[in-house]
Amino acid sequence: MKKQRVLITGGAGYIGSHTNLELASAGYETVVLDNLVHGHRRLVRAGEFVPGDVGDAAALDRIFEQYDIAAALHFAAFAYAGESVKNPGKYYRNNVGNAIVLLDAMKKWGVDKFIFSSTCAVYGISRDPLISESHPRRPANPYGNTKLAVERMLEDYGAAHGIRHVIFRYFNAAGADPRGRLGELHDPETHLIPLALEAAADPDRRVRVFGTDYPTPDGSCVRDYIHVSDLARAHRLGMEYLMNGGKSEVFNLGAGRGFSVKEVLDHARRVTQRKIRTVDRPRRKGDPHHLAGSWKKARKTLGWRPELSDMETMITHAWNWRQGLETSQ
Repeated sequence: MKKQRVLITGGAGYIGSHTNLELASAGYETVVLDNLVHGHRRLVRAGEFVPGDVGDAAALDRIFEQYDIAAALHFAAFAYAGESVKNPGKYYRNNVGNAIVLLDAMKKWGVDKFIFSSTCAVYGISRDPLISESHPRRPANPYGNTKLAVERMLEDYGAAHGIRHVIFRYFNAAGADPRGRLGELHDPETHLIPLALEAAADPDRRVRVFGTDYPTPDGSCVRDYIHVSDLARAHRLGMEYLMNGGKSEVFNLGAGRGFSVKEVLDHARRVTQRKIRTVDRPRRKGDPHHLAGSWKKARKTLGWRPELSDMETMITHAWNWRQGLETSQ
């Protein structure tokens, strides 16, 4: 008899790899499917690794035939908003087209639990200081549009085929595994905290600050940051919620408060005890001045709360991960 396992698509990426480790630590057996376009084999620290593409129906058939898959957690999306504006087709083919292939495979093999890695980008530009799940969904770029398209697909597949889902809309993922086993490895890197740490390690680098004239206390835009291990734990809780018969739901995952770009840089200077030089740049088109999310619904339904998401903890864990990378090379 085949053991039940959990399928993690994109499980060699930043959030997927932390979720894989979280599930393994909780006793679940996992199968990680990743084509390693943006993922890293070294980040798969548990479970069975299957190299391949989530858009390959034959590869999915082999996985579902070999393993008794209880649920699928889907992280295999492209996530560079600026690139999506320049090359929307790439994003629709990967983020939407491949999700259809996965959902059809689940329907074929009778797997009815789907946990989706979505984004606060589905909300678009908001004036609300704290965004709830009921906020209108008006994405401002193709990346957000593709995530919203999958959210709508999940509603339709649920109605037609009984596939229940949990959708997580993240704010800004940050930090690294507290024990230093995993961290952020993006190429190119676009996230503020790792860019700040690169500048802390290399005095020739500068962090670009896009916009210094926003209606915020220090003029730089404000974002909500959430520790990647808090995100991973939420995915486990969301999966267990569905396994216990929960109905389809959507949850924000944020810390419920924002930090400006300049505040983040100041925290990074304190943690690293290094100078971090900056250069001011004009605002980027479509960037809202303030984004933060309410996590009350996740607390009420899943019993989840952000436990590691204070800024200095996130930066400390990310800095420790980076230091470990340097000593291992």
